[in-house]
Amino acid sequence: MFMGIDIGTSGVKVSLTGSDLLPLTSATIPLAISHPQSGYSEQNPADWWLAVQCAIADVMATLPKARTDLRGIGLSGQMHGAVLLDKHMQVIRPAILWNDGRSDTQCAALMRDAPDLAALAGVNPMAGFTAPKILWLKEQEPESYARIRHVLLPKDYIGLQLHGNLVTDPCDAAGTWWFAEATRCWSPALCAATATNPDWLPQVREGTEIAGHLDAATAALLCLPAGIPIAAGGGDAAAGAIAVGAVTDGTGFISLGTSGQLFVATDTFRAAPDKGIHSYAHCVPELWFQMAAMLNGARPMSWFSEMTSVPVGELLREAQDARLDRVPLFLPYLTGERTPHGDARIRGAFYGLDNDTGRGEMMRAIVDAIAYSFADARDAIQSVTPVPTPLLAIGGGSKSDLLLQTIADVMDVALHRGEDSAVGPALGAARLGAVAAGAATVSDIFQPPQITAVFDPRDAGRHTGRLSTYRALYGALESVKNMPR
Repeated sequence: MFMGIDIGTSGVKVSLTGSDLLPLTSATIPLAISHPQSGYSEQNPADWWLAVQCAIADVMATLPKARTDLRGIGLSGQMHGAVLLDKHMQVIRPAILWNDGRSDTQCAALMRDAPDLAALAGVNPMAGFTAPKILWLKEQEPESYARIRHVLLPKDYIGLQLHGNLVTDPCDAAGTWWFAEATRCWSPALCAATATNPDWLPQVREGTEIAGHLDAATAALLCLPAGIPIAAGGGDAAAGAIAVGAVTDGTGFISLGTSGQLFVATDTFRAAPDKGIHSYAHCVPELWFQMAAMLNGARPMSWFSEMTSVPVGELLREAQDARLDRVPLFLPYLTGERTPHGDARIRGAFYGLDNDTGRGEMMRAIVDAIAYSFADARDAIQSVTPVPTPLLAIGGGSKSDLLLQTIADVMDVALHRGEDSAVGPALGAARLGAVAAGAATVSDIFQPPQITAVFDPRDAGRHTGRLSTYRALYGALESVKNMPR
């Protein structure tokens, strides 16, 4: 058996596969996010580690023989987060996450003072990336900055707990803005521009390589055998690609988790920072990808659920029956946006509410908005790389037929949903763990899932005009975003 551990934003997921690399069972432990100020987003790394322990205990309770049959572990996790360690390997402050917008000013300065570095990093500097956070810390929390001796990504902090080494993979490294994508190594120029000592950065190993072995003390804590090989793994985007077989040139998928991605694998590095897309190294050798990254993904649906105290499933049923002539427009930018705007300060809004607008109509507006954000993603990717069809859909949001059909209609691309579509990166991580353990080859892990539902695009109909208005609405609100509210 093989285990994948995914450090998500809303929860930690642990997945077990058999020797055939197909899912056996999984468990998820929810996580809380702290927003100490508007635009800030933080988590305590200790919470990740506790959640990992609980999730492992849950899957082992389901399949007790896994305690003796486990042969390899792989890691995945939310990208861009800054986990800062001192000289004693202790966490200095809460981790600053990928959807944190506090370093917007620092990013603007980087664009002004070092515009040529974006092509090296594969993307313009954006608030949420790891490197600009260090500049913010130097300016705003000099005491924390002075204590930094190591910087890790979220999954790599869990790796440190498991095997004691400081290791990352090319995909997670790619998301820091310290990584030279074409040569797949840390860049002295990018480090210098962001007040970062290269000695703080972990070793980079391909995602299929062993980062370390489960140490004896941690093995005893988890009730697992010591010495299990642990793969370097991959950032959640790349690990999700492993899970759906998007690992050859021209293959792709969409991800509908807390964030959203449109991902297309490429056999060469193709930088296009001016398009608002991420051109990154994959977690397997000699492969890269183009990715449109939306900060909000399916999150607006769960946000509306929290605001109304109504389950997402019930809201989606109401949205299905909504009066289409009463559906307002919604901007889903609850935490700013990356693709295509690169705008950390824009915020969400409803437009067109009237006396006849009900809860179902508002939820339908949210579904439409998620689809419209993927239309923006499609246009950005297509400017440099063809968007394949069909696209596989993964992540928790992919469980909604209404959402997938709406995205298919708006993007004019067929979408497929496969078995265990919500497992995603955890499954990919487990497969990387199998390669690291020597139980599989790289070609073995490229297994697309069994397709369980197909969503062919229909006539876009009402969406054509609404999409134009949606785009104009961003421009209208962009002009007032910095005014008092």
